[in-house]
Amino acid sequence: MDWWLGLGGLAAGLLIASVTAPVGVSGAVFLLPVQLSLLGVPSPAVTPTNLLYNVVAGPGALWGYYRAGRLFSPLTRRLVAGTLPGVVLGAVIRVFALPGPAVFRLLIAVLLLPLGLWLCARTLRPAPAGAGQPSPRVVTVLALVVGVVGGIYGIGGGSLLGPVLAGRGLPVSRIAPAALAATFATSVVGAAAFALLSLAHSGDVAPDWDLGICCGLGGLAGGLLGARLQPRLPETALRLLLGVLAAVLGGFYATQALT
Repeated sequence: MDWWLGLGGLAAGLLIASVTAPVGVSGAVFLLPVQLSLLGVPSPAVTPTNLLYNVVAGPGALWGYYRAGRLFSPLTRRLVAGTLPGVVLGAVIRVFALPGPAVFRLLIAVLLLPLGLWLCARTLRPAPAGAGQPSPRVVTVLALVVGVVGGIYGIGGGSLLGPVLAGRGLPVSRIAPAALAATFATSVVGAAAFALLSLAHSGDVAPDWDLGICCGLGGLAGGLLGARLQPRLPETALRLLLGVLAAVLGGFYATQALT
């Protein structure tokens, strides 16, 4: 790996995680276009490389939330229990059924663009107090579905879980540590699954270890910074930030898919 690729990955991971960690998103979903367009990571290797980024970067933000006493909660346990089996299934689907990036870009656009716009609308015009919060069973099923999507596309799931749960009325301060914990757990399992699948499948299936680690080290520092910033940001600003991030990314991928 060229030194400038490693430096670019480090800087990208640092910048992205600093912005996304306060709202429970690891940043891997925003790192994907950087890897595909600028760093030249082939598909489907970009998926396990993103999962490797989550593994290296995740402990930074998680440590910050742990020190604040907000990491372990019933929501965290439900999200982890739902996403872990889903990510293994998603990894198998990614390797054997969806190897190309075109379908990925279209699906991410369809998922994130309306989701981000919906969250922004719900933040500016909130639902009545106590209305619409999901039941524990719904949260677990949602986490399972998101785990499959995360395994297919290496995004960990926080970028999808965060907007959905926030839009259903849960505070971002509660969502963020739980979503990041689920992202970290599923990324460890997903990266291991891809490493094993690479032994039985030809092509670019294994992660780009050097680049994934460089991006992850930047994300490690950025996650620590983001977790420290979150308590200083008002809930409305956090919800709008999460919605805008999802909508911008969805719009970006929609443009790529259509062109």
